[in-house]
Amino acid sequence: MRPSLIRLVRPRRPERKTSPLLPPLALYKRILRAHYQHLPQELRFLGDQYVKAEFKAHKHTDNPLHIVGFLTQWQEYLGNIVGDGWLEGKLKQQDLEKMSPEQVGQLYELMQETRKIAEERDS
Repeated sequence: MRPSLIRLVRPRRPERKTSPLLPPLALYKRILRAHYQHLPQELRFLGDQYVKAEFKAHKHTDNPLHIVGFLTQWQEYLGNIVGDGWLEGKLKQQDLEKMSPEQVGQLYELMQETRKIAEERDS
C-alpha cells in the first residue's frame, strides 16, 4: 500500500492536551528549582518544606490512581509557579469541595503562615 493511502486508512491518534507526566524525582527537582528561581526568599523556605514533606509522605504509595493524581497536581503546581500563576492565588470552588476536612485545615494553616510572612515583610 502506498504511504499516502496508509495515512488515510489508519486513524490518527488524538492530540494530547496535557504534557506527559514527569517521573517523581525529576518533578521534585524541578519544583525545588522553580521555587529557587520564582519565589521570594521568605516563601521559598515554606514552599520547600511543604514539597519535601508531601513527597516524603507519598513515597511508598502503591495505588496507581493516587500516584497519577499526585503527580498531575504537582505538575500543575509547577506550571503555576513557573508561569507566575501562583500570584493570583485563586482556588476553584469545585477543588475546595473535593478536599477532605483535614486538607481544608492544612490549607487554612498555610494561609495563616503566608499572611504572617507577608505582614512581617510589609512592616
